Amino acid sequence: MDIQGKVFVVTGGGNGIGREVVLGLLGRGARVAAVDLSADGLAGTVSLAGPNVDRLTTHQVNVTDAEAVNALPQAVVDAHGSVDGLLNVAGIIQKFVPFAELATSDIERVMNVNFWGPVNMVRAFLPHLVKRPTAAIVNVSSMGGFLPVPGQTIYGASKAAVKLFTEGLHAELMNGPVAVTVVFPGAIGTNIAQNSGVGIPGMDAADASSHKTLPPSEAGRIIIEGMAKGKYRVLVGSDATMLDRLTRLAPERAMKLIAKQMADLLKH
Repeated sequence: MDIQGKVFVVTGGGNGIGREVVLGLLGRGARVAAVDLSADGLAGTVSLAGPNVDRLTTHQVNVTDAEAVNALPQAVVDAHGSVDGLLNVAGIIQKFVPFAELATSDIERVMNVNFWGPVNMVRAFLPHLVKRPTAAIVNVSSMGGFLPVPGQTIYGASKAAVKLFTEGLHAELMNGPVAVTVVFPGAIGTNIAQNSGVGIPGMDAADASSHKTLPPSEAGRIIIEGMAKGKYRVLVGSDATMLDRLTRLAPERAMKLIAKQMADLLKH
């Protein structure tokens, strides 16, 4: 898919990977509608867009609000004339506790943002995308969507749902103009915990900086390249790539490896 001159909608465009996807698309000559719940986050993205800001619009929308999402395609078309691609990047993690300690409200919040958000967006934009000569849908799942992470069981379940939802869309749409891609990021250097309103026990800023993470700008580049090539699956980071292979070869071994690594965090 040629990026230049196309119109893309990006959720989570006010921070982290979503912001980097917005800036990367603008840098390749696209027009972008950045969607986020945070007005301040969107303003930050605008401030970083530089000379490309004239091809950027921002839309403060809660992706869990189906009514608000249903009004979004017309706003994008009014601003940009069409829509050629949808990238669902917005997501949150859960409190870093075992499943038994999660309240029903915590579970519903994670599922609403991570699963129903992409579902709402795809339902709203698909009628527009199928009318384009070429179009794209990109849904961001997670390494936790194919490998269980203790303390993030509901987060993983939501991302596993995104995985199969996206793969099902790919199967249904593969003979038409819409290419569908599912993305599996590993550890990326974003502030997702803060944006999710949760903390990671025993991890302060100094601890976090010592852990190997991929810069969000690189993650954004990989996602854009995967979409441009029409890839079915995109793995972001060496950790996601390695664990994807290990999970296929020895799923229980992979599970135990991650469980051992995460055990200390669940002791707090």
